[in-house]
Amino acid sequence: MASWAVACANNLSSKPIPARERLIFALDVPGMDEGKRWVERLGASVEFYKLGLQFLMSGQYFDMVEWLGAQGKKVFADIKFFDVPETVRLAVEQLQRRRVAFATVHGNDSMLEAAVSAKGGLKILAVTVLTSLDRGDLDDLGFQCDPEELVLSRARRAIKLGCDGVISSGLEAARLRGELGGSFLIVSPGIRPVENRPADDQKRTVDVEDAFLRGADYIVVGRPIRQAADPRAKAEEIQAKIAGLFGS
Repeated sequence: MASWAVACANNLSSKPIPARERLIFALDVPGMDEGKRWVERLGASVEFYKLGLQFLMSGQYFDMVEWLGAQGKKVFADIKFFDVPETVRLAVEQLQRRRVAFATVHGNDSMLEAAVSAKGGLKILAVTVLTSLDRGDLDDLGFQCDPEELVLSRARRAIKLGCDGVISSGLEAARLRGELGGSFLIVSPGIRPVENRPADDQKRTVDVEDAFLRGADYIVVGRPIRQAADPRAKAEEIQAKIAGLFGS
């Protein structure tokens, strides 16, 4: 193990999460038929699925949620609630009755508070800074600060308000752990292989081992699996890396 990895090893999650659930596959497809084909194609290589806005617009979102639950799979509803606090509260109140484990909220303190107040057994994850944004993008949006500082500020507030965790690039995970502790969840999207990070809309990326060594509890992977010649083999390759860190 490299010296950098040794230095970060104390950030490795010790939460009692089954190792194979630490990989979340981004089921970014246009509808249920294709979604089912992907789940069947991936089989036991993936136990946790993220359903985002594209699937929401299909009109089959909750049919897919129920179907995944019937297959014994876990669901992450990545809807990024952002609205009047009472509207967020009512939406989360509805969602927590479904077979959903995680949901995202992307808003200010009052929106996060509203979501937390209605979450029941649902875990609320606050979006910090989208992994598609870099310093130049933040400047354009009027945030005159480094992405890491903004992530830390938003995460600190979210945890204080009772959120169960945050969505954060693996790049910021180590500092979040160092300054905010290990009790909350970090879910890291933007996972790309070191040897072949394609030019796409994800700018702040890390690879599988880096994300976990820096402190992530879960990683979200989409295109590296979907675009692989053998998606199931790619998912199992990632699962083998996770098993190497956490055991089976």
